[in-house]
Amino acid sequence: MAKDIREKENKKAARAAKREQNKQTRAQMWQAFQLQRKRDKKLVPYMVLAFLVPVVLFLLLSTVWGWWWINLIAGIIFGVMLALFVFTRRLQAGVYDQIEGEAGAAAWALTNMRDGVGMKWITETGVASNTHMDAVHRVVGTPGIILVGEGKPHRLKPMMTQERRKLSRILGNTPIYDVIVGDGEGEVPIKKLQNHLMRLPRNIKKNEVDALNNRVASISRLNNPMNAVPKGPLPKGGQMAGMNRRARRAAARGKKL
Repeated sequence: MAKDIREKENKKAARAAKREQNKQTRAQMWQAFQLQRKRDKKLVPYMVLAFLVPVVLFLLLSTVWGWWWINLIAGIIFGVMLALFVFTRRLQAGVYDQIEGEAGAAAWALTNMRDGVGMKWITETGVASNTHMDAVHRVVGTPGIILVGEGKPHRLKPMMTQERRKLSRILGNTPIYDVIVGDGEGEVPIKKLQNHLMRLPRNIKKNEVDALNNRVASISRLNNPMNAVPKGPLPKGGQMAGMNRRARRAAARGKKL
């Protein structure tokens, strides 16, 4: 009896949490719509057009097929889907226009990549950087390893070469791709970065990406000199005193020698 009550309470709490999450998602989408509408005057006309086209098309088909009310419902469903697609695409384009040329733009684009059919992406930003704000990000996905650099190419290339060498020593024949974000020759514009990565060959199965990422993460930990520093707080009180005594004894033995 108690177990059944707990299960009911857990299900009720899960439903409440899901409703709250859906409410927050709708609020965020409405806020994003309002912001995008103010800076993109073509957004509403394009969304209305995207909604009306399927509705009109299905109503025209109803003159041949009949069942106009079923076609109307189908047209409305497809119209809403198409309008939302237009909204998300123009919202994404607006975000890219704002962040283009800013430091960290590539990191934002990579961390917002979504998994798809047969695709999975795990991003680690800033695996290498310098004082000039140049940075190299690492993406583990179905193509293999992708090193994405943002900054000046002449400073990025040595950094990316070093990262590639570290990975190649352990990963063997795992494909490693280099991508530099920019508008120059051989570079990938920030707006096309996600599509560029998704068009790369699928060399690794989706269910193998996590295992590959674990291997890459272990390599990074081994090559990080900060991992040699003990974690946690420094010793206090008697522990520190013991360390000091051992240091003094070692120094005394050195003087005697």
